[in-house]
Amino acid sequence: MNAEILCVGTELLHGDIVNTNAQYISKKLAEIAIDVHYQTVVGDNPDRIKKCFGIGFSRADIVICTGGLGPTQDDITKEALAEYFNIEMVYDENSFQHVKEMYSRFRKDFPKNNIRQAYFPEGSIILDNPNGTANACIYNGEDSKGNIKIGILLPGPPKEMGPLVDNEVVPYLKQFSDQVVYGEKLVVVNIGESAAEEMILDIIEKQTNPTIAPYASAGKVIFRITAKAESKEKCIEMIQPVKEELINRFGKSNAYVTETGKVEDKTAELLMEKNITIAVAESCTGGLVASRLIGYPGISKVFREGFITYSNEAKMHTLQVNRETLEKFGAVSEETAKEMAYGAAKIAGTDIGVSTTGVAGPGGGTEEKPVGLVYVCVYYKDKFNVLKIQATGSREIVRERASTSVLDLIRSSIENN
Repeated sequence: MNAEILCVGTELLHGDIVNTNAQYISKKLAEIAIDVHYQTVVGDNPDRIKKCFGIGFSRADIVICTGGLGPTQDDITKEALAEYFNIEMVYDENSFQHVKEMYSRFRKDFPKNNIRQAYFPEGSIILDNPNGTANACIYNGEDSKGNIKIGILLPGPPKEMGPLVDNEVVPYLKQFSDQVVYGEKLVVVNIGESAAEEMILDIIEKQTNPTIAPYASAGKVIFRITAKAESKEKCIEMIQPVKEELINRFGKSNAYVTETGKVEDKTAELLMEKNITIAVAESCTGGLVASRLIGYPGISKVFREGFITYSNEAKMHTLQVNRETLEKFGAVSEETAKEMAYGAAKIAGTDIGVSTTGVAGPGGGTEEKPVGLVYVCVYYKDKFNVLKIQATGSREIVRERASTSVLDLIRSSIENN
């Protein structure tokens, strides 16, 4: 079976709210091998919502809709679903009591128009929503041609939608799929997206199951290897030889598996596994490296300090970078990066010192030191590993690329010592 996700809300179309619901539902359906071919967003307009249901059911077996279950006149997704299947809306006493109970918890008076939340398409399976007033529902029926179609209506707020998907929707839909989908993420660094794809193009062209899908981020390329089989264990077995071949082609120093696809997670795991302490000194990245490391649970075991030394004065005062170094080579230089990394390690008393210094832009560049030039350095076991980067793109991309590069440089410095 295949599904379409329909998200209702003018606020989504205007960009006031990011549509995380579609992402969440897609991931959950993928785990039970139900393909999502389309995602649609529509505003709070009755006619357009009805059209979207018609279009959705014309090309999908399942339409999962979020939003439009509230008490106001523009909350009409239940009515639209009932109209599509040509059935009546019926009152559900349990849902009415649920709404009243939720309002009593909020210590608010019960508005009369909230009774609309107690009406559902006749024959629906009603799903209790413990986190909000609007119960959800599943309707399993036939279209005008006699094809089985399933409509699932969920509340819009993610904190309400997520638990209902996990606890009600996925268990219900499992009966329609006898397979699972499982994937692993291979991170590739030091190789651009086009070059990386070309290196394995013969594998991609012949792929069936597992499949390989690349996508690029600043400073890295992620290849998601996905298999479909009767069990997770079988998927892992199918993925293993593909994963090994990709690592062999890219080189072990450039490719590794992480569950999240995040370079910082691999680095943090390595630091904690070997109990190696670290301090970070940042200029152009402004705390981004430290922030990405600190996002990993338990990192306090090894992360000691983070220094943001944006000005030359801060580099000299905080990290003890020599004035002569700054005057002769400038803040954006290999020499300054080395002294920053060394100073961070010595001041914090850590095994590793890390630094970033560069021209993030959009201004400040020169012919000699253009925008996007960044030096990153790792000081470990009395050795300096320095990487010169010439990034392109916006200020945010330059900073992201620099932080990714130094996080991977930490990994490689540890593995090669």
